[in-house]
Amino acid sequence: MKAEFAIVILNWNGVALLERFLPSVIEYSEDAAIYVIDNGSTDDSLALLANKFSQVTIIALEKNFGFAGGYNLGLAQITEPYLCLLNSDVRVEKGWITDPLRLLKQVKVGIVQPKILDEKRPEFFEYAGAAGGLLDKLGYPYCRGRRFQSVEKDQGQYEEPYSIFWATGACLFIKRSLFNELGGFDADFFAHQEEIDLCWRAQRSGYTVWYTPKSRVYHLGGSTLANSNPFKTELNFRNSLLGLIKNAPVKQLLWVIPIRLVLDGIAGLVFLIEGKPKHTYAILKAHFGFYRMFRKIMGKRTGNYQVSHQRSPLSIVFDYYILQKRK
Repeated sequence: MKAEFAIVILNWNGVALLERFLPSVIEYSEDAAIYVIDNGSTDDSLALLANKFSQVTIIALEKNFGFAGGYNLGLAQITEPYLCLLNSDVRVEKGWITDPLRLLKQVKVGIVQPKILDEKRPEFFEYAGAAGGLLDKLGYPYCRGRRFQSVEKDQGQYEEPYSIFWATGACLFIKRSLFNELGGFDADFFAHQEEIDLCWRAQRSGYTVWYTPKSRVYHLGGSTLANSNPFKTELNFRNSLLGLIKNAPVKQLLWVIPIRLVLDGIAGLVFLIEGKPKHTYAILKAHFGFYRMFRKIMGKRTGNYQVSHQRSPLSIVFDYYILQKRK
């Protein structure tokens, strides 16, 4: 009998991560089909999967298409109606599927995220998703339980289901029909913040995005690109701007984009003062990439642009650095 639910892991040269984390996924996902999309790995990932995890279906791609492109190509070969896109560095526990799947079966719920805890410090939330993603009015992402580098301890403060703005790509449950309706991830993003773009488009199409605390997973984080990697800095700054011009109302863009460019410039100066010139250069590259892709991404604007930011602050940067709001 065909499963109604599939867990889909994207892998690139992650043989050690697969060996460490895949056993918990197999153990606690009894009724799910499990797939690994391999993004052209050059290590022993495929051999490990074939020899040690034969119950996993392999979808092998010929090269690294990035997070967005890799998932798009791999998911085109998967037919289960409900999906969990799961990072290869995530440990799961018993019952982790039940509540996200229950929520996902509601008509207008399109995407669900569980509670994301830190594999290294399980009593803390994890940077990449914590208790669900939000966006300030300038388009800067942050999480319930994490503002910039300040990560909160899980003390039961986020124990109610909550309508969020974006769900982390580390563990994202989604209806396959919605993923197809939206055309999947935007492959022009390559990696980083493509999940924010996907969630934004889902909301513009009339769906909601939810966080559930009844499901917990543990994320190692920084396994593909560490926070210290300038390429990650470049992708995050560039893709944040691309997501804005693709999804925000034009009247918002007229004042947001100039402010964002100035704030990005200040961030570049801070990196320089901190002795991180490669990150300053990464922001410059991000801006030139943004200018180069501007017309192409603007050409993708379609449909409704009235997604609510009522609960969001104007600027998480101001709140964090000036008002000292760390939680």
